[in-house]
Amino acid sequence: MLRLPPAIGDNARCRTFAATWLVLLAAAALLGNGAAGADPPQRTPQSAPLELIVLGSGGPAALGRASSSYLILLDGVPRILVDAGPGSFARLGEAHVSLDALDTVLLTHLHVDHAAELPGFVKARAVSAGQPITFHVYGPTGQAAHADAAEFPATSQFIKLLFGAGGAFAYLKDFSAPVSFHVTDLPASGSASKQPASIISHGELKISAIVGHHGDAPAIIYRIDYRGHSVAFSGDIDAHGLPALEAISRGVNLLVFDAVVLDPPGSPRVLYELHTPPNTIGALAGRSQVGALLLSHLSPAVEQQHAAVTSSIAAHYRGALQFATDGLHLQP
Repeated sequence: MLRLPPAIGDNARCRTFAATWLVLLAAAALLGNGAAGADPPQRTPQSAPLELIVLGSGGPAALGRASSSYLILLDGVPRILVDAGPGSFARLGEAHVSLDALDTVLLTHLHVDHAAELPGFVKARAVSAGQPITFHVYGPTGQAAHADAAEFPATSQFIKLLFGAGGAFAYLKDFSAPVSFHVTDLPASGSASKQPASIISHGELKISAIVGHHGDAPAIIYRIDYRGHSVAFSGDIDAHGLPALEAISRGVNLLVFDAVVLDPPGSPRVLYELHTPPNTIGALAGRSQVGALLLSHLSPAVEQQHAAVTSSIAAHYRGALQFATDGLHLQP
């Protein structure tokens, strides 16, 4: 993969370097998947309507997996990024896919292992384009600190802190292509809303969201429907968020469920205040009649106990079950 050299000198020199490398990127693209900045590739007969690539199947531990991240392809074209945990950018390169049409980002919550890699995706998208880019970003609203909880910014503030004036990566707004963000803060945990709400409805693409619950971190659950295919993402979720997940995942083709803990008492007690054990995962998947279940955000404990986890889930759920790996490519 071609990389931009470090920026040096004044803005004019930065733009000169950027322009030069854009030419090289365009030439490389012509030899591969098409010219940078061109219209998104058209659907071919071989393209499935909805595809999922796992860019990160792990959690916060540095144990060989990238942290949570998923790329959604519509008609063979990468369009939607769900979470952006550390290491997922490297997995993107290994997947050999184009970012030319990526325009939507869904963040389940703003913990480091779900959101820290976003600047890398933004820059990669920017240097592959010769025209203005607008990212449509969705994520939870903020939560002020109080005695027993941490402070979390709203997603709009998170994006501003990264890319806004005076932000950590403010230079990216016009480094090689004008970049802007349209950010929607979704209701925080504890909201009165108990039914999924439509956040995107464009032709055959429907994306809905509902408030989740992950300890003191505001959290959102998402579902994507496209041309008769569907996938839902639990994000990190505890017992308080299960009714919302059940409501939004009913009848979904594929439910991506974060699996961190073993059935009690197999994991530290505090983790059950943040995550869902296998037996409960199976019960929810069974009630919601999901077509298939993909366990991701895997902890070392779950990795070492595949048989026990599978058996526990199978007590309630008879559908297809798979453990995620980085680079896994599925068609829900």
